[in-house]
Amino acid sequence: MIEEHHINPALEAQKKGTSDEPEVNLREYSPEDWVTLVFFWILGIVVFLQFFTRYALNNPLAWTEEIARYLLTCVAFLGGGIAVRRYSHIHVEFLYIYYPRGLAHFLSNLVDIIRVFFFGYATWLCWKVTLIMKTQPMVVVDWPMSIVYGICTFGIAVMTIRAIQVAIQNWRSGSSVLTCVGQEGRHQ
Repeated sequence: MIEEHHINPALEAQKKGTSDEPEVNLREYSPEDWVTLVFFWILGIVVFLQFFTRYALNNPLAWTEEIARYLLTCVAFLGGGIAVRRYSHIHVEFLYIYYPRGLAHFLSNLVDIIRVFFFGYATWLCWKVTLIMKTQPMVVVDWPMSIVYGICTFGIAVMTIRAIQVAIQNWRSGSSVLTCVGQEGRHQ
């Protein structure tokens, strides 16, 4: 009697040196990805510490809630640069399906210009607030609030730089995610 052997395709591919899984390419990540990852892990550790001290030890640390809130804010602002670079911020693309190519191209360029000016102006305003907050301490931890605002300013500055890069890339290629909607037919 012949026994049937069940072959695991993943093991066979591994033996042959091929795999169904895509290769990891670390070059697609930028500095803001790594900085955001570090802040995210620090946030995770602080939240775990908050949970552990509150529910396991029944003696919560007072500073963990405040620091977790500020770290979450920092992750959001630093992650904004990633979203701008990957063009994953929310945008309305429905009407671009119906616009003529010329109008879609004009509006796409207008969106790029408005985005760059918006992030640039937000960077300037956030920098002004950061300077004002040098003397304002955090509630529980005796650190200046300008630390948090400085990180947020850095995040918005990264968004500005990435918005400029995306705009230049769109202008050089003559298309953007928005103008490709009509050709690709993406609609919900």
